[in-house]
Amino acid sequence: MARHTKTDILDAAEYLFSLQGFTQTSMREITARAEVNLASVNYHFGSKKNLIQAVFKRFFDELMPQVEQRLNTLDIGKGALGVERLLYELVPPMLQLNSLSDNGTATFVKLLGRGYNETQGHLRRFIMNDYGTCIRAVISAIQNCLPHLPEEELFWRLHFAMGSFVFSMASSQALMEIVESDFHKHVEIEEVINHLVPFVAQGLAGNVTK
Repeated sequence: MARHTKTDILDAAEYLFSLQGFTQTSMREITARAEVNLASVNYHFGSKKNLIQAVFKRFFDELMPQVEQRLNTLDIGKGALGVERLLYELVPPMLQLNSLSDNGTATFVKLLGRGYNETQGHLRRFIMNDYGTCIRAVISAIQNCLPHLPEEELFWRLHFAMGSFVFSMASSQALMEIVESDFHKHVEIEEVINHLVPFVAQGLAGNVTK
């Protein structure tokens, strides 16, 4: 029963956080959707910050081991093509998040976007403390593809690449509906990602300008 209650709370929080954001979502709304009392939330998570982290933990615990496994067996080359191959290697682990919940991949990216847009310093510390090794390994793999790119320039490009990824994925449902309306073609989330990866790869690997 306790495990079921904890899952219900996580499911409710995940849905509301992705829909409304962390700041705008109240504990009262979470308890109402999960059909539990506040004491149950406090018992399982202790605070709203801990609940936010637990929502992310469920995704990251699924995602990061698969990313690490792929990085350990990767031989991708240099330049834009190398970056593109690297990003494509990360697609299957991202799509696997759909096994956690309906539209799990898009929900996860929406949550990442919320974390970027709202002041959630504790979230960045949590992610880097618990999953920093894998994140740094991904960044290092990109650096290996682009050995002549200055570190500061890579920082900016990674930031803009993440912005493009988060925006596109968070609005993926709208994109799919537009494609269906304008081009009479039904697409799934995987096709959205496959269009996005070459664009992001070129943005990361483009010529350095002063």
